[in-house]
Amino acid sequence: MPTTLLVGVSGPSSSGKTTLARLLRDVFPNAFILHEDDFYKTDAEIPLKQPDGIQDWDCLDALDLPGLRAALAHIKARGAPPPDLVSKEDQNAVGDAGRDVPAEAVSAWRARAAALLDPAHGPAVVDRVAIVDGFLLYAEAMRDVRALFDVRLFLRASYGAAKARRETRNGYVTLEGFWEDPPGYVDKVVWPNYVRDHAFLFEGGDVHARLDEGKCRELGIDGMPDDAQESMARCLEWACGVLHERLKEGVKSEEKGES
Repeated sequence: MPTTLLVGVSGPSSSGKTTLARLLRDVFPNAFILHEDDFYKTDAEIPLKQPDGIQDWDCLDALDLPGLRAALAHIKARGAPPPDLVSKEDQNAVGDAGRDVPAEAVSAWRARAAALLDPAHGPAVVDRVAIVDGFLLYAEAMRDVRALFDVRLFLRASYGAAKARRETRNGYVTLEGFWEDPPGYVDKVVWPNYVRDHAFLFEGGDVHARLDEGKCRELGIDGMPDDAQESMARCLEWACGVLHERLKEGVKSEEKGES
């Protein structure tokens, strides 16, 4: 029976998650995006980072986790996002990270995906691809959420690149208004939170080092290759390659009567 493939796209702030998610939506037929950022609490509920007393938008306590879990469960059961979900994230710009992706490359991947998922050419084990992008999808405290994904893509960005990209953004639409990062926000909040929540995925707990292959294999996480960090075209190639392999594995299992 056809199902929805739930794809997680996570990584540090400004690593290209939303850009990649939108490109994958262009590639895969009947694909849609759910943004973790659409599950922020109200502006007044965002916790304060001590000792500075500034709002911390980059921590678990800033998110409506029950709402996120309910939305993911709805997708798993119905193959579509909750009908009452209105995305504010689509009002936020994502910069020009996808500028190096040729249109013909997207078209080529789209043709390959359409052929792979065409019921006329074999068992259609997947009829929809749900792409979820978010900065905290794989943290240890999110184990129950992490377990829901069929594919777990993890993007990377160096501290310098993440800081430079984040600081060029004008701000973010929120539930009740607009947020602009105050001076020093990346160093005080964004990067320390990323390190705290993701160090367990890296060798020696060092987010500047290599991903821990054993830990990622254990958790079913596919890490972005080093040469994709500065090229969204290469990042798309990697992500599509991972998804195609998973989909082909599903087709083979279906043909053998294993699913």
